[in-house]
Amino acid sequence: MSIVFRLLGHLPLSALHVLGCCFGWLAWLFSPTYRRHLRENMQLALGASEAARLRGAAIGEAGKQMLELPRIWLRPLAETAARVVSVSGWELVEAATRRGKGILYLTPHLGCFEVTAQYLSTRAPITVLYRQPKQAWLQAMVEAGRAREQLHLASADLAGVRTLLKALRRGEAVGMLPDQAPRAGEGRWLDFFGKPAYTMTLAARLADSGAAVIMVWAERLPGGAGYHFRLQEPRRPIRGTLEERAQQINHEIEDLIRQCPQQYLWGYNRYKQRRSSQPPGALAEKDDG
Repeated sequence: MSIVFRLLGHLPLSALHVLGCCFGWLAWLFSPTYRRHLRENMQLALGASEAARLRGAAIGEAGKQMLELPRIWLRPLAETAARVVSVSGWELVEAATRRGKGILYLTPHLGCFEVTAQYLSTRAPITVLYRQPKQAWLQAMVEAGRAREQLHLASADLAGVRTLLKALRRGEAVGMLPDQAPRAGEGRWLDFFGKPAYTMTLAARLADSGAAVIMVWAERLPGGAGYHFRLQEPRRPIRGTLEERAQQINHEIEDLIRQCPQQYLWGYNRYKQRRSSQPPGALAEKDDG
């Protein structure tokens, strides 16, 4: 599998996106669990008619997201960063840098989320939260592909949290996927598109550190043309209790997704039940991922 992955890394982005679209449809056809998650999550967030209209595009975009990974991870950083062909909102980074209290970048599973930290690391040091994949061959490749000169990895445990806090105290940037389902005991059941989702609290804790919070995602452009890097402030400051801050972050993620819903990873089991963690007032979906 690693040999195939490396071979794919030599293909142009346009070819990978064509292959990825086919891969997305194969996953749809052969995985009933994936079909169910994608259908249910899209319909919950977008409504039946809009979900039906965008379903085909979402299937293809999910496949593109998988097949573009080899090129992002295995090519030189300068080449990867060059695929970002336009940037909106960079003035937010400049303003936050002048404040000197660190930056918390929140990137949901939207667009090409793997290129965001890579691109940001070409401008300044950044430390990103990292959860090890289950496959050993993939773990080695992920670590090699993500660990660039100014891109540092923090494990998803207590030691990793300390690493993130130290980076913020130095006035540096940290990044994470705030819509990733946390382990049991590490989250709260909060609303996400109208349904309880087990939500990480780490992003909300770090948002209370004084760091500037910036929402960021990379829009995948048609025809393998590259990515439009988009940064924006939360619609209102992340304040309140821990639970209120975490809930607001969920709503900020929803706002980003509505900008380009076909590029969200709807097949991700966002509503899965973690062992020993039950949503209030509802029977949670069994953890099958």
